Amino acid sequence: MTVYPQIRTSADLLKSTIRINELIPFLQQQQAKSCAIVNSKLYGLLPFMFQLKKAGIHPVAGLTIELERTEDETLPLVLYAKTNKGYQNLLKIASSIAIRPQQNIPLRWLVAYCQDIAFVLLPFANQQAWLQPEAQKSLHALIQANKANLYIGITRANGVHPFEVQAEELAQQHQLRVIATHESLYMYEQDAFAYEVAQSIETGVKLNDRNHEQKHDSYVLTAQDWNARFSDKQMWLDATEKLLLSCHVEINLNQVYMPKFPLMEGQTAADVLKQEVQAGLQKRLQTEILPKQYVERIDYELQVIQSMGYSDYFLIVADFMRFAREQQILTGPGRGSSASSLIAYALEITQVDPLQYDLLFERFLNVERVTLPDIDIDFLDTRRQEVIEYVASKYGKQYVAQIITFGTLSAKAVARDVARMFNFNSETLEMISKLIPNKPGITLQEAYANSENLRKWMDTEPIRHKWFQTALRLEGLPRNASTHAAGVVLSPVPLVDVVPIEQGHDDIYLTQWPMLEVEQTGLLKIDFLGLRNLTILDQIRKSILYTHQIELDFNQIPLNDAKTFELLQRGDTVGIFQLESDGMKGALRDIKPTHFLDIVAVNALYRPGPMQFIPVYANRKHHLEPVSMPHPDLTSILQETYGVIIYQEQIMRIANVMAGFTIGQADILRRAVSKKKREALEEQRAAFVKGSLSKGYTEQVAHEVYELIVRFADYGFPKSHAVAYSIISYQMAYLKANFPVNFYAALLTNATGNSDKLMQILMEAKANGIEILPPSINRSVRHFKVENGKIRFSLSAIKGVSQPFLQQLLKVRDEQQQRFETIFDLAVSLTSTHFQRKVVEPLIKAGALDEFGKDRATLLATIEGAQKQADFMAFGKPKYVEMSNVPEKEKLQYEKEVLGFYLSDHPIIRMRPQFQQTNANVQSLQTLKDNSYIRIIGIVSEFRQLRTKRGELMAFVTIEDEFGAVICTLFPKEYEQVVGQLNEDTLLYVEGFLERRFNKAQIKVKQITIK
Repeated sequence: MTVYPQIRTSADLLKSTIRINELIPFLQQQQAKSCAIVNSKLYGLLPFMFQLKKAGIHPVAGLTIELERTEDETLPLVLYAKTNKGYQNLLKIASSIAIRPQQNIPLRWLVAYCQDIAFVLLPFANQQAWLQPEAQKSLHALIQANKANLYIGITRANGVHPFEVQAEELAQQHQLRVIATHESLYMYEQDAFAYEVAQSIETGVKLNDRNHEQKHDSYVLTAQDWNARFSDKQMWLDATEKLLLSCHVEINLNQVYMPKFPLMEGQTAADVLKQEVQAGLQKRLQTEILPKQYVERIDYELQVIQSMGYSDYFLIVADFMRFAREQQILTGPGRGSSASSLIAYALEITQVDPLQYDLLFERFLNVERVTLPDIDIDFLDTRRQEVIEYVASKYGKQYVAQIITFGTLSAKAVARDVARMFNFNSETLEMISKLIPNKPGITLQEAYANSENLRKWMDTEPIRHKWFQTALRLEGLPRNASTHAAGVVLSPVPLVDVVPIEQGHDDIYLTQWPMLEVEQTGLLKIDFLGLRNLTILDQIRKSILYTHQIELDFNQIPLNDAKTFELLQRGDTVGIFQLESDGMKGALRDIKPTHFLDIVAVNALYRPGPMQFIPVYANRKHHLEPVSMPHPDLTSILQETYGVIIYQEQIMRIANVMAGFTIGQADILRRAVSKKKREALEEQRAAFVKGSLSKGYTEQVAHEVYELIVRFADYGFPKSHAVAYSIISYQMAYLKANFPVNFYAALLTNATGNSDKLMQILMEAKANGIEILPPSINRSVRHFKVENGKIRFSLSAIKGVSQPFLQQLLKVRDEQQQRFETIFDLAVSLTSTHFQRKVVEPLIKAGALDEFGKDRATLLATIEGAQKQADFMAFGKPKYVEMSNVPEKEKLQYEKEVLGFYLSDHPIIRMRPQFQQTNANVQSLQTLKDNSYIRIIGIVSEFRQLRTKRGELMAFVTIEDEFGAVICTLFPKEYEQVVGQLNEDTLLYVEGFLERRFNKAQIKVKQITIK
């Protein structure tokens, strides 16, 4: 039996390629007693410790560090935590190193944290740094601080090391114990090359350019290897085993670190929470005397929260939500199960009154199933960080951190990264990208199996096989660390007592462990989520204030607005949160919402599975089929959804009414049934039937209703979440129905950069009678803005117009407070530094300089003269270089080049009157059924010719009209009619059958005419 003192794992971000799932079977095969993880940070520590222990191998928590000797020189060490105290010191050491730019540790810091930590000096690393006279001062300091736990680690890579005698003499001189050690960086000897490539990817230095000592002996040794290498030094092997087995760390996963809210002396969190809830609910309901049902619910929730020890948590969340309101940072109405808490509503954490919608508190917190509270908050994404910074400032930098997340080498990423290190040229890199399908989660093995082209390409050169085998070994390894999009941890004790931290962004620390591992330690996580739709809502609100002088309070919007429901019934929901997919539009047209709860229902139903009940809900709502209840006693629970079980809360209510379950027991039933575990299903069935019988129901009825619960458990959606998110949907629909110009302006601003989306929104806005004003050098700004009831085009949406240029333009406009009258005026004001052809040309082509009264051709020809004017301030009045007007067709092409679409009327609009026989356009295709016969016109934007298996020519032709583009499939017979005649910008009249491929409309052409 043997031990492994120096294993680095792949969690160490390309510093090793050893995966735990490969390591553990190997260690078991070698009958290993113990193994230590010694990464350069504590990445991957918890999974390593838990999985080794589960496999019956003694795990040791270790760390590889560099001790700072001078500004430029370091001394290498491996540390092991010997006890829980040593483990806590290891957390502090790892954190200290990771927050320093030098990524090493000063001697005084290491000495301060040395208790219960074993130090192993590595005398052969860093050019034998420990054997140099300059290192003796540091060595003496460590001996003085921690001699009992100080070791010399000797390796025998490729035989006895040339400096082994000096290392032994150093140990004897200071009476230090020697252990046998070996640094493992990859699993097997044949993995050395893949490891070198991983190192190249990490450093960005290609294989040919690498200039360092090759590590060809850093594989995981077998037991036989250990014995062979140290056969003459068995006492070193024994010392290694004794050291590792003397390290005992038990990581407690049962502790909860609930943060504390700062209070005045003599106050308790429970008392303050009760006072704030009382005052908050009185304000909410606008009454001093609260209704009985509210008092009962508040008392119950407070009792549960206090018994679980969560009072501080609610005060903390309420406090940063108060900060957000004071700073006018828009927050969401709620998310997930927290919307079912009346206390959250009273504290203005959520905007949903749970009693109004029969939301069950036990879906959030259940005394019969104790979990940490989980209130996720949505903020407008541009200001979320301000709230996180407030929390860090209030509770102290050492108590607050964001959570790390790791990116891995996906199939396509690893294929390209390895190819780059192999020095493959850019054309080859592009070829590799094309050969690996763009399928989420695809592996290299799947790509190889499914792509004949990839196999053929690899067979042409041996180097390509080596590339592929290397990529296979590295695929899936963690590559880089970044900040989790939402997670923030808050601790009552310094974080370094519980988790290792590192430097993050905005002066806020980052945990070295990802979400799951942070939660395992018992730290409380709060999700600060950025929601783009809140940003859009905020932009619309500001726009309405600017244009209408109306200060809109979203929480006061009436939920019975007729215009809003008319819009929803039409399915006019482009740009509306959660309701804008084609399928959702169809569901809205079928259901024809007349009440807010209809929106809640459609949000819950429009998912795979429950989607099949949309027609049932719609037909029952409109009295096209009778409403049938599973049992008359369930009418009160299911009448709002016409007898269809839609929500998890309904399942819980059924268990409560029919089987006498408490709501807490019903929540456990819901969870158990949704997991579909046979044992749990039968156990819950027995309890349900027994409870139903005791309430007077027959066994048959009990079984029937239980089967219904089992059937709908998969479909059931949390009503609390559906209600909260439907409020955002409704608010956006309300704004679109009542303030359409402001709505579309914000939508366009947020679609900037996506020309297809921009064109879709612009076309819809125009179809609704909204005039789009062209870009203007004097009036346009960064975003689309409302101007006299119209929308002024944004300068940011013009390709080639950089943000630094825009910044300067807006600054100059503000400073001189007068219009630019000519292109020369513009050039002089901006100076030659900013007035550059590459920026001005797109502005002219987009029409932003049309107000100077000159044709775009003349403006383009005058750019150089204007630059000279800006450069030299030439005497005399500068003159335009007059040119013939740009032809209309070329003008439109200019617009398409710099905007991605035609801003002036699309040529098709003018041609439509000549084609009365058409029955569709690209927009209407979305609402037509498959196999409909289509007659449509469009301009060719792209076509691709190919040969069938028989060698016949066919083509895929993309045509576009004013609403968008569609692909037309021309089989050989149809393509023969137009072969050789198709060009971009050709006008086509097409007839054929509508079909959908990958959820996109296409036309199978039967007749085609060039016009």
